[in-house]
Amino acid sequence: MSKRILVIGAGFAGMWSALSAARLIDQHGRTDIEVVLIAPEPHLHVRPRLYEENAAGMKAPLLDIFASTGVRFIQGTVERIHVERNEVDMVDAQGTPSMLNYDRLVLAAGSRLFRPQIPGLAEHTFSVDQVDEAAALEAHIKRLATQPESVARNTVVVAGGGFTGIETAAEMPARLRAALGQNANVRVVIVERNEEIGPDLGAGPRPVIVEALESLGVEWRLGAAVTSVDAGGLTTSNGERVESSTVIWTAGARASALTAQIPAERDALGRLHVDRNLRVLGVDTVYATGDVAYAATDDEGNHAAMSCQHAMALGRSAGNNVAADLLGDAPLPYSQPKYVTCLDLGPWGAVYTEGWEREVKMSGAQAKALKTQINSEWIYPPSAERAEAFAAADPRRVVVA
Repeated sequence: MSKRILVIGAGFAGMWSALSAARLIDQHGRTDIEVVLIAPEPHLHVRPRLYEENAAGMKAPLLDIFASTGVRFIQGTVERIHVERNEVDMVDAQGTPSMLNYDRLVLAAGSRLFRPQIPGLAEHTFSVDQVDEAAALEAHIKRLATQPESVARNTVVVAGGGFTGIETAAEMPARLRAALGQNANVRVVIVERNEEIGPDLGAGPRPVIVEALESLGVEWRLGAAVTSVDAGGLTTSNGERVESSTVIWTAGARASALTAQIPAERDALGRLHVDRNLRVLGVDTVYATGDVAYAATDDEGNHAAMSCQHAMALGRSAGNNVAADLLGDAPLPYSQPKYVTCLDLGPWGAVYTEGWEREVKMSGAQAKALKTQINSEWIYPPSAERAEAFAAADPRRVVVA
């Protein structure tokens, strides 16, 4: 009787899970185990680039890769996971509901921007979290020139001074001037509730970040939370009013709500606790990977971040190990001790760090060249040539960016 590995999600972790599982099954010459991937679209959304222009084009096709590697793609959305009977309820692209069974499940459903219950936030903010949302922001910026000149029209507020917030803010002065004219009096303000810019990035790169943002004319308000948003701007917990027609929310992410349907421990971000093979603790038939997995990267107490860098390696490991589970093969424990960051700082350049202490190794134009290579080459899917795709899906492949 044939067996089925079901992967939910076609992001970085889901795509690499499917390819890695297919790779190991192929190496064993088995034809009685199928790999099925369910996702709303047969594209990889290149989410790390959505702060850039041309957001609508930040997709990479996957059907040819799946066809060449024997991965069966189903276009649809999983609505319910029934762990007790190894089934999922899904709705296909035409809206038709159905049920699909599995022998092993890989949950790779990713994360979404966290939007707290702040008055006006849902109605009056933009984001760069998903392709359609980033495209809507881009269209809005281009339409600003049709509005009467005002402080609000010329001001962008970025709520959240973390990785995404900084990258987004660094792009905005140039994008505003492209829309409003090079001599426009534009203003970009970051609002961050912590007392430091880039709180999760640590002290190492902060002087470089500050230098870059200052040179770009970006302002920031620290120790201030957003308390309300309306069509004309926002108000902070310090009582400050910032007039703006463009408020971009970037503050935090949460794992897919599907994690709540797995009867297992989750962290504060909704991620499932997994063992070193990425099997969900206490649920033998379910593996979690990417942004839905709370996974140790090493033996030093570090855990994977919600990042493309970790999702790619987590996906390769989860796919290999779920296939090994059905094949009776030895798993390869997930390990990713090398950690780097490369933060885009717009026209100023970028900053590249190594280690969890984020020691700066490169900045300015040199780091920008590396960031461009990461964003335009390294994070994209492999070619649809079968051997090349399988070679790229090897879980022993080192991912450093």
